[in-house]
Amino acid sequence: MTFTDNKSRELEEWYHLYSDAIFKYICVMTRDYQQAEDLTHETFIRAHNNYDSFERKAETKTWLFRIAHNVTIDFLRKRKPLRIIESFLQNKKDTEPLPEDVLEMKEEAREVYRALGELKTAYREVIVLRKIKGFTIKETSEILNWSENKVKVTLHRAMPMLKNQLAKEGIFYEKTI
Repeated sequence: MTFTDNKSRELEEWYHLYSDAIFKYICVMTRDYQQAEDLTHETFIRAHNNYDSFERKAETKTWLFRIAHNVTIDFLRKRKPLRIIESFLQNKKDTEPLPEDVLEMKEEAREVYRALGELKTAYREVIVLRKIKGFTIKETSEILNWSENKVKVTLHRAMPMLKNQLAKEGIFYEKTI
């Protein structure tokens, strides 16, 4: 993605720094690879359009993830109820054989993402942001527009739900999280 005006060079740099992480976040939330690509681009278009209103009270990454969160929630609200598409990880085809350890790690990641997909949205969001993306409680609260206490409580409730979902699928919690 390239922006033409000089004012947006900084945003173009942010795109190169953060677009991959934002794409992965959106992909986990939507479970649709193509839609995640579109929503990632939409995130940066909105960031470009709102660049002048960015007060820099939050970290740039946090501000961009907040936009990505809003874009994703808008999409999910508009989407008609359909069967959930299989995770993008299942749709990728590897062209070369991988070592056994890499295959096992990919399968475990696939199982965790599948289990995350079974959780309610708030639980999935907080686990992805805190445990997978590594945001602080404060950053997560800014992204989700929640209080820090709500982030803590929701994560506290979400982790046992994920553990139970993994157990239902016959996966050991300690092994994957």
